[in-house]
Amino acid sequence: MNSMLKNGVRLAGLGAVSTVALGFFSAGAANADTFVPLPDGQIVRTLDDGTVVTVSRSAESALISPSMGATPLHRNVWTSGLASVHVSTDAGGSIEPGYIVACQLTFGGEGGGGADLSGNGAVDGTGAVTGGVTSTPGVSGGITIGPGQAVKFPILDLEAPDDFGSEDHSADNSFEGTDGTVNWSDASFGVSGCAGYAQARSYITVKVSTDNVSSKVTLWGQPFSIG
Repeated sequence: MNSMLKNGVRLAGLGAVSTVALGFFSAGAANADTFVPLPDGQIVRTLDDGTVVTVSRSAESALISPSMGATPLHRNVWTSGLASVHVSTDAGGSIEPGYIVACQLTFGGEGGGGADLSGNGAVDGTGAVTGGVTSTPGVSGGITIGPGQAVKFPILDLEAPDDFGSEDHSADNSFEGTDGTVNWSDASFGVSGCAGYAQARSYITVKVSTDNVSSKVTLWGQPFSIG
């Protein structure tokens, strides 16, 4: 009788584990895309020489969709928005729009893995990043769950030859005079290997140099959940 009770408890435990595993990896399979409208924003800064820099953000939105592989470890995001700057003097400068993306917990599989939040990067077997911005490295040879990491995802990737004939990449859009803008539509990035809560927020960084001062002004957007 005792033997039968022990076997019954053991089977019940295995059934509970199976249920949890199936629920974890199948959640979100039928979720629809979620449209998130985001508020406008503005910041005004007066530099040491009296130059006034106004940075604005408008028409920002995000469209969050679940993984096509129907797992909660992946999310896809499409963002749109308009960044603009006005400088009170004819100084010119540059605008860099982008997003900071963070995951609560990273989930990696055998051979390294980790959370690739770069949108175009990959993680090799040692946890190093190839072709992306950055990543939370995994531990080779096992499944790991560890604390997440916030990473930077610039919207722009402008290519131009450098002084030595090689290819140079920049996330800044330069402007001349007093006004500049950057508009992005359906700019996408993906979160892979995220086993916990994920969040993103936009940033617009403006660099201005006058005859007397060089300065950087950043406008932050409202944080939003990506699942």
